[in-house]
Amino acid sequence: MTTTAKNLASGRGWQASDVICTAVAGDRPFEEEHRGFCVAAVTRGTFRYRTNQGTAMLAPGAVLLGNPGACYECGHEHGAGDRCLSFHFNPAYMERIVADVPGAKRLGFAGPRLPPLPALASLLAQAEAARETSDGAAFEELGLRIASAAVAATTGSPGIAPAPSRRDQKRVAEAVRLIELNAEQPLSLAEIADSAATSPYHFLRTFRHVAGMTPYQFLLRTRLHRAAVRLRASDEAISAIAFDAGFNDLSTFNRRFRREMGETPGAYRVRRSGMR
Repeated sequence: MTTTAKNLASGRGWQASDVICTAVAGDRPFEEEHRGFCVAAVTRGTFRYRTNQGTAMLAPGAVLLGNPGACYECGHEHGAGDRCLSFHFNPAYMERIVADVPGAKRLGFAGPRLPPLPALASLLAQAEAARETSDGAAFEELGLRIASAAVAATTGSPGIAPAPSRRDQKRVAEAVRLIELNAEQPLSLAEIADSAATSPYHFLRTFRHVAGMTPYQFLLRTRLHRAAVRLRASDEAISAIAFDAGFNDLSTFNRRFRREMGETPGAYRVRRSGMR
């Protein structure tokens, strides 16, 4: 068995799990079935997700979406392993969520995933910090907010986009892992494109099509997400966190953080402290 799931917290109609997969390229994917609605945030690694809603390559910051009874496969032909924060909801619980989201009418997800979205960035950082600090009490509220945000993001969304080729998925998956391993270092589009053996222009279009954002947006989101997790989980100096994450000066970090998370790093930390 290549997947382990640790129960982080649960309640009536919902469950939060830390899911770690150790599958490698060459391992044959096996078919599984969603027992309820699934909203799973990818926090590490990449994998191919195939279900009757479509096929997508998922990378850190993306959110896997699953419907009850839907069969699915996860493949790792482009890299080894992944880790997800997985929230599961029974139909009655999800029905109440949908009823409270303005404009939402459909019970069920039409697509297989959400790309990394600014609207979810702060929530996912809070959830990952709660996982790292074993704050099980936070997951009921976080799960509800993440599911509501996912429903809102998919309301009125267009139909399923054409699936990217396996070659494009492989290139982007390798680039994502390169960025993950070197996020604190200066990385140019040309360097990342060279690693994928393609031109910067073609790579930019391919990456955006597969990952739902540009390489620079993914690099910036990775840095900010790691900084947000450390702000919530530690009392380190904000400047040290910013420099370790790959930002050259504090003012740039503050500006980028506020744009992505909706508040300054200091306010974010103070609010976290008040939730203890």
